[in-house]
Order: sequence, then structure tokens, then C-alpha cells
Amino acid sequence: MTGLVPPTPAVLRAYRLSTYTAGGVVAHVGRRPGPMPRHWAGRDLVVLSACNPCGRLRPDGWNRRMMDHLREALRGFSCVEGEGRLGRWSEPLLLVAIAPARGMCLARRFRQNAVILLRDRRPARLVLLTAPAIPQVHAGSS
Repeated sequence: MTGLVPPTPAVLRAYRLSTYTAGGVVAHVGRRPGPMPRHWAGRDLVVLSACNPCGRLRPDGWNRRMMDHLREALRGFSCVEGEGRLGRWSEPLLLVAIAPARGMCLARRFRQNAVILLRDRRPARLVLLTAPAIPQVHAGSS
């Protein structure tokens, strides 16, 4: 069991409103990123983090150690440090040139709820690694 939980509507909204920056790339879910630096152009890119697994806040030291483990797992891949930001909140991330399926597998290993996929001239895509939360309808006795 991964511990992943479907994101709430508030979490989905936060993913969509956040700004993801790394290596000269600025991305927003559903929008085309600005011009890509030449070395990223035409490549599959995945925004990965190892912080706050399963959407649960963890201490900064723990998050730093997990990011170190993620960097080690990505040894040999082209990646650059970045951050996801929404208002005063921010979280470190890595922009990685990696096949999307492999990036998603790695994100699941680090118990992440989602990744952002980027491809030159295409809108950034949020990929949930869990099913979205579906409101429960309970039959009432009236």
C-alpha cells in the first residue's frame, strides 16, 4: 500500500495555481511553458519532488533527506533544481529529462500524489498518481 490518497478539490486547485520553475523553464498546469532553453527543447520533462509524501507535511530536514534520495535515484539523468510556489508556500523540485512512465514510477516510489509533465510547445499537464476524490453520496432516511 502506497498511502497515496486522492487529492481534495483544494489540493487540485493548488496544483493548478502553482508556478513551477527550474532551469530557465516556467510552467503552470494547463498552459504552455515559456520558451524552453535549447537543451530542454523537444524532450519529455517531468517535474518531480520527494517532499511531503502522500500530501502530508513533513519537517524540513526530512524533506531535504528525501530530496537527496531522489537525486541519487536520478543519477545519470539530466536534471536541474527548481521550486513549486503558490503564494508564501514553496517546495523544492527537480525538472528531469526522463520518460514520463519512468518519472511517474519514481514519483510513486517517493509516495507523491502527482507529477507535472512538460513537452515543448504543449500545455503543462498535471498527472495524478491516484484517482481524484469523488464526493460520497449517502442515502438519507427522510
